[in-house]
Amino acid sequence: MRLLHTMLRVGDMDKSIAFYTEVLGMTLLRRKDYPDGQFTLAFVGYGNEAENSVIELTYNWGVEQYELGTGYGHIALEVADVYKACEDIRSRGGKITREPGPMKHGSSILAFVEDPDGYKIELLSPQRGD
Repeated sequence: MRLLHTMLRVGDMDKSIAFYTEVLGMTLLRRKDYPDGQFTLAFVGYGNEAENSVIELTYNWGVEQYELGTGYGHIALEVADVYKACEDIRSRGGKITREPGPMKHGSSILAFVEDPDGYKIELLSPQRGD
């Protein structure tokens, strides 16, 4: 078994694709409208779906906002330098919700950003076991 994708419901497909591609540097792998079901799917990621886990963005036509609820946590991305990644994300219009720095009860360096729908994305330094 392998993890294929994580699905997020989005309120504005174009805005979400722009965030994940232009701000986080992912590639739009594919996008398709489903008129009979009135939804659009787009898949973004850092590599092809045959070898990498990706994010599925789902836009249900006419739904512009979702309640995130209390069950969703975050998606985590490993970056070489959390401080530099935050600078780059901020310069491209991304919203940093937790500035980079050490984890409260560990030594990992992390930060959080937020996508246009309010989903949290954790940026982590390469892991050393904590």
